[in-house]
Amino acid sequence: MVNEVAHPAIEENSSSVGLSDDAIAEFLDVLHDGENTTHLDFIHDLGIPDTAELLQKISADDRRALLENKLARIDPHVFSYLDPELRKSTLSLMRPKAVAKIVAELESDDALELIENLDEEFQQEIIRNLSAKMRVAIEEGLTFPEDSAGRLMQREYVAIPQFWTVGKVIDYLRAAANDLPPEFSDIIVISPTYHVLGEVPLDRILRSKRAEKMENLTLDELHTVPADMDQEEVTHLFRREGLHSAPVIDQDDRLIGVITVDDIIDVIDEEAQEDILKLAGLEGTSDLYRAVLSTTGSRFRWLFINLLTAIAASIIISFFDATIEEIVALAVLMPIVASMGGNAGTQALTVAVRALATRELSSTNMFRVIWKETIVGTLNGIGFALIIGVIATLWFTSPMLGIVIGVAMIINLIVAGLCGAGIPIFLDKMGSDPALSSTVLLTTVTDIVGFFGFLGLASLFLL
Repeated sequence: MVNEVAHPAIEENSSSVGLSDDAIAEFLDVLHDGENTTHLDFIHDLGIPDTAELLQKISADDRRALLENKLARIDPHVFSYLDPELRKSTLSLMRPKAVAKIVAELESDDALELIENLDEEFQQEIIRNLSAKMRVAIEEGLTFPEDSAGRLMQREYVAIPQFWTVGKVIDYLRAAANDLPPEFSDIIVISPTYHVLGEVPLDRILRSKRAEKMENLTLDELHTVPADMDQEEVTHLFRREGLHSAPVIDQDDRLIGVITVDDIIDVIDEEAQEDILKLAGLEGTSDLYRAVLSTTGSRFRWLFINLLTAIAASIIISFFDATIEEIVALAVLMPIVASMGGNAGTQALTVAVRALATRELSSTNMFRVIWKETIVGTLNGIGFALIIGVIATLWFTSPMLGIVIGVAMIINLIVAGLCGAGIPIFLDKMGSDPALSSTVLLTTVTDIVGFFGFLGLASLFLL
């Protein structure tokens, strides 16, 4: 009767998005009660995303205890939802046979994602414990470049000969129901040599007569994806063409897999997170579950670069130390100019990086975008120059000081708009990742221009 005990927090949470803190607290109470570990069976009532969220939010010790006691109760698909760093550390604590058992329950694309970042020796031990079919799929997948269509695709798909009729396809689908992929929306039509001739959505099959040939129902356009195509290119193709799936082909143009829209959603989420983290000077992966020393090391490198740029800005200030000694108000006001330039530049930079990522920005329109951001910077510079000019005049009773900081504000915001849009475009043309390097360069430029412009003008007109 123990397994029939109700768990109100879990039941109340079942209809919400994500686990509530009360549900997690109740789970931890049960987990820590050594005499009632059978109560942990209620984890079976959680959905896959909720179970993954639970594993991510509890402590490492609690997670280890749960996996040791209730691994068999956890759906293998849960591990596909875990943060990549946490997934790697969690699987590394298991025996290779246990991981192989999890991998064997997944589709080939999810299985590959699960083990591709594990240590090579551990990875090979897992592969040796897989079935021959899954072993071949994993080993082949690992030969493709990282972040390519070959890594992204699944090898479970439905392909039929071009001369089949609708009736024969329907009979085949019913007879082979247990051998089909869990979910699919398109059927691929192939030639005898496994070359892709087209795709047929399931709704077209359902609307057609049994005698209709499948090759007559294929979509007007065929979008095949080479296995070595970068996943960002694949994402752009799906977004532009509104695809639900796309066949993947090898170097000989033969069908080897399929990419579905749910895979693309994961890539979009991954790429968006990566760009956001890179804009903050991180390495493009979440630090939430990384080891302390590893996190410290990855951040230290970028902080060191920021230190060098700050020193460069300080050197500019040191050129005007005599001016600052004469007019103390300059020390009070000069951070305002640099800060406004940095923030305005970041706005333009964010727009440009996003446009580059979504392919909205190219050689055709890049000069228009740079020109627009420069004009925006100019107009904002004029507006804020009037505001800060009046404030500085009233604050320090010096109209000339107000004019100087106003002109410096205009100059820095013009440069911020120009460089905020121009730097990521330039880096992209040079083959560098604009999300990774743009912020540091932009901050350096706006600080140097802001300090040099404000203090330089002050030296000319205030002394």
